[in-house]
Amino acid sequence: LRCRRRLSLRSGLTKLMRRKCSIALLSPTPWSTCARCFLHEHVLVCSRREAKRFADLTADETTDLWLTAQKVGKQLESYHKGSSTTFAIQDGPEAGQTVPHVHIHVLPRKAGDFEKNDEIYDAIEVKEKELQQKLDLDKERKDRSLEEMNQEADQYRSLFL
Repeated sequence: LRCRRRLSLRSGLTKLMRRKCSIALLSPTPWSTCARCFLHEHVLVCSRREAKRFADLTADETTDLWLTAQKVGKQLESYHKGSSTTFAIQDGPEAGQTVPHVHIHVLPRKAGDFEKNDEIYDAIEVKEKELQQKLDLDKERKDRSLEEMNQEADQYRSLFL
């Protein structure tokens, strides 16, 4: 719970949906400033219990995490009129995990949103580093306003009712 609270409150992440073992969060930082990219925000699906690595999850937590990601992905893809979804998880520091808490990035996609499809993984790495910096309260950050985040979260929350 301590880590979940830190992720959702201190870093400015806004809760979209809570399930038995997982939670979906909207990040306050824009996903991409690229003109081709239609998606400006991304959603993180996290385990509610603090678990540093994917293998640390129980079978119930693993199932709930992926079922939550599936629901979030389906709804976001439809909402953004996408044609595909990228689900990304970095499991350990050498895999690019900068926040020591299991989480899945959920990104609805459209043709041409990245010039080369694999560029999305570079973008995810940048977002991971930004999220890690947000956990350090002494760093400067340029988040969207609370009003902007609440409006976006309200739109997304309605997808998961």
